Amino acid sequence: MTDLAHDKTDHRKVEMPETWQGELKALLWLGIPMALTQLAGFAIYTIDVMMIGRLSPEHLAAASVGVVIYFALYMLGVGPVMAVTPLVSQALGADQDDVYDVRISVRMAQWAVVMMFPFLMLLIIFAEQIATTFGQDPDLSKQAGNYVLALAFGWPFAMATLALRNFLAAIGKTRVPLVLAIITTVINAGLNFLLIFGLFGFPRLELVGAGIASSISAFICYLMYVAYIYLDKDAARFDVFRNFWRPHWYRFREVIKLGWPISLSTVFEGMLFNSCVFMMGVIGVMQVAAYQIALNVAALAFMLPWGLSMAGAVRVGLAKGAGNKAAIKRAGLVTIFAAIVGIMLFAIPIALSPNMVASLYLDISDAKNAEVIALVALFLPVAAAFMLFDAIQVAANQLLRGLSDVNWAMVLAGISFWGVGFPVAFYLGLKTEVGAIGIWYGLLASLFSASVLLGTRFWYLVWRKR
Repeated sequence: MTDLAHDKTDHRKVEMPETWQGELKALLWLGIPMALTQLAGFAIYTIDVMMIGRLSPEHLAAASVGVVIYFALYMLGVGPVMAVTPLVSQALGADQDDVYDVRISVRMAQWAVVMMFPFLMLLIIFAEQIATTFGQDPDLSKQAGNYVLALAFGWPFAMATLALRNFLAAIGKTRVPLVLAIITTVINAGLNFLLIFGLFGFPRLELVGAGIASSISAFICYLMYVAYIYLDKDAARFDVFRNFWRPHWYRFREVIKLGWPISLSTVFEGMLFNSCVFMMGVIGVMQVAAYQIALNVAALAFMLPWGLSMAGAVRVGLAKGAGNKAAIKRAGLVTIFAAIVGIMLFAIPIALSPNMVASLYLDISDAKNAEVIALVALFLPVAAAFMLFDAIQVAANQLLRGLSDVNWAMVLAGISFWGVGFPVAFYLGLKTEVGAIGIWYGLLASLFSASVLLGTRFWYLVWRKR
């Protein structure tokens, strides 16, 4: 049978739980491994920050600026690969045996990654100039540019892996990806030790070494995913690499149509947080280093509700494909509840023990770190406060993606993060005596707005719209 052979005459709709307990069990069964996978994956960057922090606060500040630029590229590329979730889950919700539809979605998402990479490399080449344009220290900007260049070669593999992971989540395969994420994290940590500090005869490359380690880890992780998909019988039946070089332009357009609003929504949110690095840089280098630590802690906490919310997107996508509106409601409310509970597991201890958290990143016995540690302790309680709204907004956003409602989510994200959050952060941080903590108040305002607007949009679609 050729790739073009496609018979959809006998559809088997997916069966959804009919009780709240059943939906919660299904969400957690899928979502907990996804959340832990998010945590393990983000741990790569957390380990980078912790190890770089042992070099000096100046190296940490340079890494902060580099990560801002790299994640701008990450956010631009994430939309097409995230489009795999609604496309695959809705297809399987309507027909559990629709291997052809799933295959072309996964294939075209990876095509999108390959086609974007050369254009993004043009931006990477000018990373140093971008940093200096935004008022960063020239030496810091040079280090950041070299770091981003080293990170960039892992970008296509990280994006393609995310596409494969979303495919596996849609077919209920989340446990082995968790193991692969943990293995990747261990590999990255080992490479960091060798290349950042120059152990066992390896060159001491510092920031560049951290970037090279991350790129190598991303490549290895992609190879492990490919091997797993070939070896697992449930994943292998979709044969997602079959006729990989054959185009399917209609599906490619669908991937881009769904993907670009997702990318832009992600850019709106992520670039507000990252632009605050530049605002902090205007205030001082120590403020940048402290912001990077506090932001890393907040982002680490975010991984748990984000993973649960990604599972929620799969659940509502399956329910939509099956035409089961009651199941969409159950999946949505259960996802929001689980996301809130998940992030509170981090928010409460962070709010109660900010100094202990800061000590994980910097040597508290070293006097030169005292200013940064004091700033981290100031920032973290505000970060803990906005986590409630962060959990609600990410859950609502992912649920809307599962329903393929990406355009309104993009608009509402733009209003929240740049119509509300940025002006508050800019004014309080740079135009008043409030200073650096005012930037965090702007972030709090943006997440509150996003939680209200995106939550209302989901409520309207599911409960009010006819």
